[in-house]
Amino acid sequence: MGVSASETKHLPVLPDETLDLLGAVGDGTVIDCTLGFGGHSLAILERFPNASVIAIDQDEEAIKLAEPRFKEFKGRIKLVHANFSEIRNVIERTANKKVNAIIADLGVSSMQIDSETRGFSFRFDAPLDMRMDTSADIPTASELLREMSEFEIADVIYRFGEERHSRKIARRIVAERDAGRPIETTTQLSELVARSVPRGKKYLINPATRTFQALRIKVNGEIDILEDFLKDSVDVLDIDGVLAIITFHSLEDRVVKTAFQRVAGKCICPPKIPQCVCNAKKVAEILTRKPIVPSEEEQSRNPRSRSAKLRAIKKLSN
Repeated sequence: MGVSASETKHLPVLPDETLDLLGAVGDGTVIDCTLGFGGHSLAILERFPNASVIAIDQDEEAIKLAEPRFKEFKGRIKLVHANFSEIRNVIERTANKKVNAIIADLGVSSMQIDSETRGFSFRFDAPLDMRMDTSADIPTASELLREMSEFEIADVIYRFGEERHSRKIARRIVAERDAGRPIETTTQLSELVARSVPRGKKYLINPATRTFQALRIKVNGEIDILEDFLKDSVDVLDIDGVLAIITFHSLEDRVVKTAFQRVAGKCICPPKIPQCVCNAKKVAEILTRKPIVPSEEEQSRNPRSRSAKLRAIKKLSN
C-alpha cells in the first residue's frame, strides 16, 4: 500500500544506494550539489561521522527550510547559495580538506514542485515562472514564450521535452500570443497543451508534463550547466573520489552516461569517423555498468522516485 504525498515529499531518492557507492569517505569532504530539503546531506553526516559536507542549492528558500535540520551537525556542514555549475568557486571558498565525493540529485525538489506560486507544476494555477533561483536575472518561462519564435518554441519543447506534438503546441502558443492572450499562467499552458495533443489517447503521464519539463530546462539552462558541471566535478575530485549523479529523465541520463564514458576512456565519436576527435582519456572508472534504479518498495513509498537513475564513477588520476 502506498503512502500519501505529504509523507513522501521530502524523502531523498536512492539514499542507501548512493552512499554505498561513496566508499570510505573518512574525514574528507562530500559535496552535496543539490541540497533540496537536506535528505542526502543528513544521510551522509549520519553514515560518515568524521566527514564534513558542503551543501549547495541555488534556491535560497530551500536553504532556509533545510538549515534547522542540521543543528546537531554544526561545524560539519556548510550551506552555500550557489548554482552547482559554480562548484570550483564554492570549493575554493569553503573546502579545507580533500574532496572525497560529490553527489547531485538532478530532480526538481519537492518544495518547488509543491509550490503553489513558482509555476513548476500544472496542478496549481500560478504565474509561469519556473526559475529555480528566483533572485537570478534570467527570463521566466512566460517571458520566453513571449520572446521566442514559433520555431524556437517548438525546438525547445522537442529537444528538452521529447514531445512529438511540439510544433502543434508551439503554433497554438504563438496564435494565442498574436491574439493578445500571451501564455502567462500554468493553467493556460496546461489547457493549451491538452487541446494540442490527439484526443482519446491514454497517457501514462499528464499530456503537459513534457512541455513543462522542457520549459523548466530552458529557463534554467540545465543541460549546458550539467555538461560543464560534470567536467569540473571530475577535475576537483581527489584521487579515488566518487562522483554520483541521480537523473530523472532520459535527456539528462544520456548527458551523464556520455560524460562518464568519455572520462572512462571510451571513444564516443560516430563510428564512421576515421580518427578519434572526442579526446577520450581514461581518468576514471565507471562503478555502475547499468544505472541503479529504485526498488519496487522505494517506488511504492516514494512515487516520485520512479524515473530515477543513479550512475557513478571513481576518479583514478588527474
